[in-house]
Amino acid sequence: MSKKGATNKTTPDAGTSNGHSTKNGHIAQLIAWFQTVVMRLWDYWTVGIWRDKRQNLWVNSLKTLNIFINSFLNKNLQSLACSLTYRTALALVPALALVFAIGRGFGFQGLLQRELIDIFPGQGESINTVLEFVNSYLNSSSEGMFVGIGLLFLLWTLISLVSNVESTFNMIWGVKRGRSLGRKITDYTAMFLILPVLLICAAGMTMMISATLRDILGVEIQSPIIKVLVNVGSWVFTWLFFSGVIALIPNTRVRFGNALLAGILTGTAFKLLQWIFATGLMYVTRYNAIYGSFSFIPLLMLWMQFTWTAVLCGSLICYSSQNIFLFAYSTEVEQISVQYRKRVIAGIAALIVQRFVAGKAALTENALIQVTETPPRLMSDVLNALLDSGYFVRTESNDNSDEYAYQPATDPSTLTLGKLYKRLEEKGHSDFIPNFAQNFTGVEKSCEIIQQKNNELGETLLLRDMDVASSLIEYKHSEKTGFLNIKLR
Repeated sequence: MSKKGATNKTTPDAGTSNGHSTKNGHIAQLIAWFQTVVMRLWDYWTVGIWRDKRQNLWVNSLKTLNIFINSFLNKNLQSLACSLTYRTALALVPALALVFAIGRGFGFQGLLQRELIDIFPGQGESINTVLEFVNSYLNSSSEGMFVGIGLLFLLWTLISLVSNVESTFNMIWGVKRGRSLGRKITDYTAMFLILPVLLICAAGMTMMISATLRDILGVEIQSPIIKVLVNVGSWVFTWLFFSGVIALIPNTRVRFGNALLAGILTGTAFKLLQWIFATGLMYVTRYNAIYGSFSFIPLLMLWMQFTWTAVLCGSLICYSSQNIFLFAYSTEVEQISVQYRKRVIAGIAALIVQRFVAGKAALTENALIQVTETPPRLMSDVLNALLDSGYFVRTESNDNSDEYAYQPATDPSTLTLGKLYKRLEEKGHSDFIPNFAQNFTGVEKSCEIIQQKNNELGETLLLRDMDVASSLIEYKHSEKTGFLNIKLR
């Protein structure tokens, strides 16, 4: 009996132990399963997503988000926004002078002044001080001995600011060449005439319509529907303004649909920032008792910082959405070997030369991407290298697009692979380490022998005679190739 009782006593303990063991085993399996899922999701997010050829809303949205996050982290957006904030502060008076000059021509000067006071409540004294500078600037520009000098100086100040903005946008878009001086003058002048008008309309829409109805009909805006429509109109002009900024400033082709999407998001963020600061400034006016009108300066700089951050984020969104189908093999391109890069350069150069010899139309960058299925980042790098060699140039395309085409800049009968490689290898600085040749005499001689042998072999290989698929040479670029029309197979 005692043995039986002892046996009965040990049975529940054994069951409890087995139950705990089974439970721990399930938890371990669950943790292992979770880790596996997380690792697979991470692999898909970092690499696999760019090998996914499906083009549905879910995959495209993930790709856009992926590009945006990576670009945001790699481009150091906050530092770029700080730089633009500083340059905007330097050009603030000329910029306001241009806006107020256009507003004065439309009769909106008073509306703009009241809008500034609404944006920065409690800072009327500071705003009046700034507007005095603006009026003095306009008067000095229109009453000098040479009336045009003041206007030219104003435009030059703004052109310098927009040039820095263009450089920042080009950095985001991966464009290495900005506009020429002539294009800057023409394009920027057009921007100065279009964008301020949209900004003025956005700022004074409510007050302008209210005053118009009061003067014509003798009634104030009372209907909630009319008030909503007026406010919506102000938002629409704000969206169009930022869409124009995102579309016009980069020195590349920006599709309007992508710019409009980014402009809507940026304009909405701008309106929210405007409301936050208009609300927040009401609670910081007490600092005026300590700092006086100087309290306005850090607040203004902070507002411009957040605004520029929103604008640059909008440009990134536009860049991401427009290039969503063109980021295949992005990891491989970033880690491309020197040997394979040289092969791609030779292939693209041979294709350009042989199309030129065959009398075919020169291809644009987008057409070259489409016909050779080369990733855009790599193609951009290759074409820039060919331009830096001096053996290739950009020319006007024959497909009525605003993109450049590429063709040889020298006689194809003398352009060899050896010459191209030699020019590319000599590009940049060299022989700047003191006593390097003396310390590595054997290395120097060995490298010179290898380089000499490669050059001798390359001199016998004409780019026009290298084997390139006839379908590439005969390819006819008959339609305007847009970013979203390219399908990487």
